[in-house]
Parts: sequence; structure tokens; C-alpha cells
Amino acid sequence: MIEVKDIWKSFGTLEVLKGVNLEVRRGEIVAIVGKSGAGKTTLLQIIGTLDRPTRGRVLIEGTDVFAMKDKELAAFRNRHIGFIFQFHQLLPEFTALENVCIPAMIAREKETEYKPRAEKLLRELGLSDRMGHKPNELSGGEKQRVAAARALMMNPDIILADEPTGSLDEKNKKELSDLLLKLRKEYGQTILLVTHDKELAAIADRVIEIKDGAVR
Repeated sequence: MIEVKDIWKSFGTLEVLKGVNLEVRRGEIVAIVGKSGAGKTTLLQIIGTLDRPTRGRVLIEGTDVFAMKDKELAAFRNRHIGFIFQFHQLLPEFTALENVCIPAMIAREKETEYKPRAEKLLRELGLSDRMGHKPNELSGGEKQRVAAARALMMNPDIILADEPTGSLDEKNKKELSDLLLKLRKEYGQTILLVTHDKELAAIADRVIEIKDGAVR
């Protein structure tokens, strides 16, 4: 489903990724591990089309994503890729429900179509009574579940999670691990995790180590 072909990424004279090749099958959970600075997040951002490689190709379901122009690529990303970040990246002035609706609003869907879908996701994630609360009124675990609902809003093929347990306590780490397994079971998403958390990496079907900018 995802094919990463000879990806290189440089920032000035610093080579962060050095010829990375990787394939991920549909419905697979893959954990990407390695020391800080190894290039894990850079690789995830390139797979998620948030950044372009210096050279190389990424194919998603056979589509060469970096052959697209920026506007077309942004629309592709909105429809096919969901993101869960370490610090949630929820908009503080919006409620939980409004944050979850944002991808559909970007896609210019009608409110009558997207609002019931967002409410359903929040109910399924145990947040029925938190929909009208803003991020500063939510616990860390609740914020991460809102972020997961937002990632699912467009029913994407791929979920990319960058250190999703990094700001959570042990109880919420376990809840998030269980949630990711549930998402794969119920929605069939392909999930890529960047993590330092050994317990989170253990839920993956496969663990890939990045060392000095290359897959080991």
C-alpha cells in the first residue's frame, strides 16, 4: 500500500535520510523506532506528504504523491491520511466537536453531512459528554482521543502517529495502545507509529529501526 523508494532528505549540508526504502501493507501496524535525531519524524512527515524529499519517491496505492502539485497534494492528504501528534495540536478556541470537524470543513463538506459523523466518532471514543468542551477543559487522554477522532474524520486509508504517547501517563498510554488496535480492527486503517515507547511499539506487526538516516 505504501512504497518508499530511495528517499533522501537534506537540510543544507545535513543529510537526515539516506536512501530509505520501505514497504507497508494495507492494514499493517508498523512502528518506526530509533534514537533522537535518527530521522524518524522526518520520514513520517515525508510519508504523510507534509514535507517533500530531496530525492526519491513515495507511492500510496500506486499514486506517486510527489508528482502532484501542492494544491492537489493537500487535497490528497486530507482525504487519505490522518495524523495523531504528541501534543494533540488541537485548536484551543474550538470545542472538541469543532476540532474533529476541521478536516471535513477543509474539504468543504456540508455541515449536515459532517457533523453527525464527527458526533458518532466522539461517541465511539467515549467522549459523548465532552463534545462541547475546549481543549483546556480536557485531560491529556481525552485530548488524544479527540485527536484520534479528527484523524479518522475523513475515513483515511492511513493513520500516522508521531510519539502519540509521549505526553501521556501510564494509564492513558495503555488506553491509546488499545485504541490504535481497535481502530485497525474496526476501520481497517494502515497505521505507522514513530515512538520511543517500547510498550507501544510492541503492539505493531513489525518494528523498523532507523539509524543514521537509514533503515536497519
